[in-house]
Amino acid sequence: MDSAAGPDHYLRSNSDQGREPPMMTAASKTTLWTGTNAGDGSASAGEAPGRGAKGRGDTVSIGVVGAGGLGGTLARRLASLGYEVFISNSRGPASLAGLAADIGVTPVLVTDAVRGPDMVIVSVPTKAVTDLPRGLFAGVPDSVIVVDTCNYHPELRDGRIDAIDRGMPDSEWVARQLGRPVVKVFNNIFASSLSEKSAPTGTAGRVALPVAGDQPDAKAAVLRLVDELGFDPVEAGGLGESWRQQPGAPAYCRDLDAAALRCALAEADHGRVADYRVREEARIRESMATRQANAAQ
Repeated sequence: MDSAAGPDHYLRSNSDQGREPPMMTAASKTTLWTGTNAGDGSASAGEAPGRGAKGRGDTVSIGVVGAGGLGGTLARRLASLGYEVFISNSRGPASLAGLAADIGVTPVLVTDAVRGPDMVIVSVPTKAVTDLPRGLFAGVPDSVIVVDTCNYHPELRDGRIDAIDRGMPDSEWVARQLGRPVVKVFNNIFASSLSEKSAPTGTAGRVALPVAGDQPDAKAAVLRLVDELGFDPVEAGGLGESWRQQPGAPAYCRDLDAAALRCALAEADHGRVADYRVREEARIRESMATRQANAAQ
C-alpha cells in the first residue's frame, strides 16, 4: 500500500516539500478556485472571503455530507469564513433546520449537497458510505473537489470491511465506493480541537493537519483551505500513504505542530495499522465508559 513517498518525505522542511501554501487572501482564493488572479479583473484584493470565485452566485460553495460532530463543526467554521455552505444528512433538510439557522448554512438533500458546490466534504461513518444514493457523483464535474474525513471503526461502529482489513487505506476504499478521487483530511482532529484550536499563520505551536491525495490541484486547494481554517497544512503524500493518519497511528488526534506531525507520519509502521486501530478503539471504549460513570454520579 505504500506509495513512492518514504518516511523521509514527511521530515522535509516546507521549502523542500514545495507545497506548503501561503496564508490565504481573497486574491489567492480566486486563484485557487478559478485559476485567475485578482489582477485579471475577476476579484479584488479587498473583497470579502469567498467572493469573486465560482459557486452558486458569487461565493465559493461547499457541500457537507454528514452533520455529526465533525461535519457540523466544519460547516460552522466554513460559514464563518464567508463560504456558502450546504449541509445534508440521511434524515433530510427538515432535521437540520435548527442547526442550519444557528450556524448560517443551508440544509439540503444529500443529492443537492454534491451538485453545484465547488467542493464536497464527505463526513459520515465509513459504513454509511455505501448507503449514500447510488451514482451520487454521476454528472458532477471533475473540477469538484471531494474531501473524505471518514475513519474506519470495525468493532465500535462500522462492522468488518474486508478490503480495509486486508490493508487498503480507509480513503482508497471510500474513493472506490464514491467513484471519485478524494483528498484525505480532517480525519485526525477532534471536532473540539477544530472548533477551538485554530490560530493565525505563523503562530508558534500551531496545530497541523496532514493532507493526502493523488490529484495535485485538488490537494493544493485543500492545503490552502486548511491554512485558512487556522491550521498548518502538511503535505502527506498520495492517498496510498493516508494510512499514516488513520485511527491510532502516531499522527492521529494528537494536535501536533507541523514538525512533530511530520515526525509522527514518518514514525508510522504499515505493519501495525490493524494494531493501531485496535488500540484506538480500546481508548474510545475507555473514554466512553469514563463519561458514562461520571454521568451516573
